[in-house]
This record gives sequence, C-alpha cells and structure tokens, in this order.
Amino acid sequence: METANIEGITQAGIPGMLHLTPTLDSEFVALGEVRSLDNIAETPKGVPTPALITRAIHLLNPYKNIEFLDLGLTIKPKVDYFKIHDFGIVPSGRIDEDAKIDAHNVFEQGVEFGQNYTTKDEYIILGESVPSGTTTASATAVALGYPCKDKFSSSFKNVPNSIRETTINKALANIQESDELFDILAKVSDNMIIFVAGFILGLNNKIPLILAGGTQMASVLLVVNKILEVMEGQIDTSNLALATTKWVYEDTNSDIAGLLTMLNFPINSYYADFDFALSNHPALKLYDEGEAKEGVGAGGTLVYGFLNGLTKENITRKVEGFLG
Repeated sequence: METANIEGITQAGIPGMLHLTPTLDSEFVALGEVRSLDNIAETPKGVPTPALITRAIHLLNPYKNIEFLDLGLTIKPKVDYFKIHDFGIVPSGRIDEDAKIDAHNVFEQGVEFGQNYTTKDEYIILGESVPSGTTTASATAVALGYPCKDKFSSSFKNVPNSIRETTINKALANIQESDELFDILAKVSDNMIIFVAGFILGLNNKIPLILAGGTQMASVLLVVNKILEVMEGQIDTSNLALATTKWVYEDTNSDIAGLLTMLNFPINSYYADFDFALSNHPALKLYDEGEAKEGVGAGGTLVYGFLNGLTKENITRKVEGFLG
C-alpha cells in the first residue's frame, strides 16, 4: 500500500522497504525466518515485528493450519507448502492522492471467498499486516461519517498526528458529494479493510471468526456496519469476535472500545492481558512503552495461547529466544 511511503507516517517496517513488511511477516509466522530479506522487519527504533509473538505461540501450541491472503502484495512470500490465496488484487495507491482501489471488485471477492471458504478447524483467527493501516482505517471511518477522528492507534508511541491529519484531510478532500459508499472506499480505504468486510458478510456466521487486530479491525466492522445500513440488512454476530492486545486496549491515544460502541450490532471483544514485564530485553520493553501495539494477529493469538494453557512466562521466553 503506497500510503506507507508517505515520509514519517508509519514505523511498521524498514524505511524504504515498507512494501516488504507483510511479506516478511508472513515468512516469519510460517517458517520462523525471513527469506525475502536478511533480517526480520523492525522499526527504526528497533522494535521487532509482532510476528514474533504470533510465531512463538504457534511453536508452543501449534495452529492446525496457516494460510495467507494476498490482497495486493508487491512481493509474494517465499513460503513453500503453505496456501496463499491470490485474488489478483493490485496494491492500493496513496489515499492523499486517491487510492484508486477497485473497491466493489475487492469487496465482491471478499464476499465470494467467505461464501466458498471451508475448513475442518473449529474457528478462524484472521490477522493483518498493513503498514500505515491505522491511517487508512481512520480515514475510512471518518469518510463514512463516524465521529472517530482521534480514536485510532498508531505504531508510534507519540503518534505523528500532523502527518496523519494532513494525509487524512487530503484524502477526504477527494470525496465528492455525489460519491456513493464504494466510491468513498475506493479513494480513502485499503484492500484489507474492504476485502475483510466482504469476507465477514460472505461467511455469514457459518464458521466462528476471530478478528485478530486492533483499531484496523474495528474499522472493518464499521465498514460492515455502514454497508448493512445502506443495504438495510442485518448480521448475526454470535460467531464473530474481535481480540486485541493489552497495548491497544490501554492506549491513551486511541479508543477501540469507543469505536465498537458505534456499531449497530453486538460484538464480542477481548484483549489479552499480556506484556513484556517479565523480560529485560530492551527491544521488547519498547512494546510496554507504547512503541508498538498490535499486528500480524498478535492479540488474537495471545488470547488463543492463554485459552490453551500458555503462560506469560512461556510466551515471553519463546519470543526472547528469537532475539538472542
């Protein structure tokens, strides 16, 4: 997603190589190593990707299956023997210059995938890796009329509000009064948000689904909410939940609970009571200081880990082991 290339807007990855962030995250979750670069993705301040948490939990209590959705990757992950669902979706453009997403097509592909998706597993944990995704999530929700300007989190401890606000304002300026719902999404959103909204509606509650993420997944739900308003439809959410991290839940610069209260349908939501208080590793302590909060399914997989008997100490030591 080209919005990530706006200077200073995100630290979710390696400067100049942000397009590789989801590729590297996918490789690390599946293989425990990256193959498309020499090292794992980390921020300029040295915060390692939350993919470490997701991978650690997999090693401690393996997921039955790992699959990937290519929703516009520039470089495909080198993950032999793992299913990559390819939808032929191109990367979305910068929202400040009109993202030019084929939003209706992306949404319809999400719906179709949800309708046809089958699994022998009990439930799905769906994570995301989208650099600058909280900016597009915020722009999406604001553009759809939700009063939520200051409710979205960031990969930064000190949110670059001036850069984010300028970007979002430029994005909103591209919207015309005549624009309908999918015209708006085409200009200010991202492929992940639009596709997953379609997937939720296509899945139609037939398989329990955990949205493993923070305010970006809340934005997905707000899009679902708006689509249902426009279509005068309803949704059964008894098999739908959102699970995030303690870092998102306690973030004073965002308000995920407030975002979820804007929905017209009930949603089960949880956060994992996990931090790196048991670690002395300086890179991991940055998480507790607010320099990274969520991503790559970390919150959902932490909840999964705790439900399967893992402890904070188990998970901490396994994550530390990746860093040496």
